[in-house]
Amino acid sequence: MSNYSCYGGLSLSVEGPSKADITCKDKPDGTCGVTYKPTQPGTYVIAIKFADEHVPGSPFNCKIGGVTTNKEESIVSRTVKVVETTHVGSVCELVLKVPGSDPMDMVASVTSPEGKTELCDIVDQSDDHYTIKFSPKEMGVHIICVKHKGLHIPGSPFQFTVGPIVEGGAHKVHANGDGLDNAEVGHPNEFNIYTHEAGPGMLTVNVEGPSKATIMFEDKFPGSSVAAFRAPEPGDYTVNVKFNDEHIPDSPFRVVVHPSSGGARKVTVQSFKQKGLEIGKPNAFTCVFNGAQGALGARVVAPSGAEDEALIQALDDTNGHYAVRFIPRENGVHYCHVTLDNRHIRGSPFRVIVGEADPDPGLVCASGQGLVTGKSGEGNCFTVNTIGTGIASTLSVNIDGPSKAEIKAHEVNEGYEFMYTPSAPGDYFVAIKYGGNYHIAGSPFKAKITGPGKPSAKKEHAHCVIETVKKSEDSQGLPKFSSDASKITSKGLGLNKAFTGRAAQFSVDTTHAGHNMLFCSVIGQPGSQPVDEITMKHNNRNVYNCHYTVKQKGKYHLVVKYGDQNIPGSPFNINVI
Repeated sequence: MSNYSCYGGLSLSVEGPSKADITCKDKPDGTCGVTYKPTQPGTYVIAIKFADEHVPGSPFNCKIGGVTTNKEESIVSRTVKVVETTHVGSVCELVLKVPGSDPMDMVASVTSPEGKTELCDIVDQSDDHYTIKFSPKEMGVHIICVKHKGLHIPGSPFQFTVGPIVEGGAHKVHANGDGLDNAEVGHPNEFNIYTHEAGPGMLTVNVEGPSKATIMFEDKFPGSSVAAFRAPEPGDYTVNVKFNDEHIPDSPFRVVVHPSSGGARKVTVQSFKQKGLEIGKPNAFTCVFNGAQGALGARVVAPSGAEDEALIQALDDTNGHYAVRFIPRENGVHYCHVTLDNRHIRGSPFRVIVGEADPDPGLVCASGQGLVTGKSGEGNCFTVNTIGTGIASTLSVNIDGPSKAEIKAHEVNEGYEFMYTPSAPGDYFVAIKYGGNYHIAGSPFKAKITGPGKPSAKKEHAHCVIETVKKSEDSQGLPKFSSDASKITSKGLGLNKAFTGRAAQFSVDTTHAGHNMLFCSVIGQPGSQPVDEITMKHNNRNVYNCHYTVKQKGKYHLVVKYGDQNIPGSPFNINVI
C-alpha cells in the first residue's frame, strides 16, 4: 500500500498488486492534482479521506491494464555478528563511504548522554572511505554527526551505544547513499548499511527489476558495511534491505536506474545558491550545455515530499544557456533534480536549504514513555525537543503498526508534544524526521503496546507533518532537566504522622535521581487552616531535611515532587493529632 498525507487532514492511499508512488501537487484554484504510478496490472483501491473520513465515493476501484512485468531478482545475505562491547576510554570507530567528498571538508562530532559535544578524529582511508574515531568518557547512547561541507551526509546523525546494546532489531539498521537515490546503468550504485545497534542476525540485500543486477557487498568494519548493485538495463528497480527477514526503515527502496548519462555529464550549473533561500521568493540558476544535446528538465522536491516543476527559459539557444527558476514554499532542505533527456546531470539532485540555516536533525531529540510502551485505546505521549535548532523547519512523525493510530500534536515550550491512540496491541514503530527525509537519532523508536483490540491483518500507517516555529533557550522558560524521580528515597515519621504545633520531619535522598528541583507542599481538608511553615535544607550530600508545622488536627496530604514527577509514595497521607 502507498500513502500520502497532507497537513490539514487530507490523506490518500493506493492499495493493489504493487506499490504505487503517489505525487500530490497543490493548484492555485485550491484543488490538488494527484498522480500515482503502479508497476503491475490489476485492481487498485484508492481511498481519499479528509479529517480521517472518506470523501463521497471513496474508496474508488480502478482497473489498471497492461502486462505483468517480468522481474529479475538478485539476492545477497550476510551474517551480522555481535559487535564488541565498547567501554569508557576505549576507541570507538565508525567506517563510512562518502562518494565525491573531500577530506578537508569532512567534520564529525559526538554528543554524550549528558549532552557534552566533542569533535571526533577523521582518518582518510582513501577511495572516499573514512574512519570516525572517538574515546567516550561515559556509558550510554552517543550521537555521532558527520558532515561534508557543513551538511549532514546521508544517514547522519548516527546512534552509537557505549556499553552493552539493550535493544536491537531491524528498526535499528539504516541504509543510505547515492545508490538508493540516483542510480545509473553499468555503474556500481553504492550505499552504506549501518548495523552497529542491531545486534546479531542475518542481513539480506535483494534487488528486483527489469534486468538481473549484480550485488556487491563489503564489510568495512564491525557494524558498518558498503553495498552496491550494478544494473545492465535502465528501469524501475526495488532494493529490499532486510534484517532477520524484516524490512529495515524506509525499505523497500524504489530506485530509478537511468541510462548512461552520456551527454548529461557535460551539462554544468552556474550561479547556484545552496543556502539562504526564502519562502515565496524566486531563486534562479543557469545551466550550460557545453556542447551537449537534448531536452532539459528540472523539478524541486520539498521537505514534505511535494514536487514542483521548475520554470526553464532559454537565454542563448546557440550556446545552450538556460535559466532555471523555482519558488520554494517550505522551510528546510529541498532537492533540485536537473536532467537532460531524463538523465541526471553531474551533481543532481542538488541540495538547497530554504530558511535561516540548515535544519540539523542532530540537534533534535525525542523522549517520553510513548516511545517505549503504552496501552491501546489510550493516548500515549512523547515530546520532540527542537529548542537546540534555533530555526523553523519541517517535523514529521510516522507511526506504523497493527492498527491506525490517531495522532494529535500541540506546541510546548521545548518543542512539540505528540499523542497517539492505537486501537490494538502490538509493536508500533515511531519514525521522527526533521528538515526533510532525515531521521533524528534513535528513530524509528519501537513501542510495545498492550491492551484490548484486534490487530489488523496488514500494517497500518499514520502520518503527521508540522511546520515548526523558531525556538530558542530564552523562549522556553526553564530548561528541561534530566532526572528520574523513581530513584528517590525518603524516610521519616513526618511522611505519615504529625503533631499539632510541633515540627514534623522527614528526609529526601536525590543521589541517584539526576538533576532537578525538589518541591514540597502540604494541604488539608476543605476549611482547614493552611500549613504554618515548610522548610527544606540541603546537607551537601544530595539529601534534603524537610520540616513542616500544622496547627489543626485532621487528615492532610503531603506532596513531594522532583521536577514534575511525584517521588515514590507521594502524595503521602498524613494523620495530624
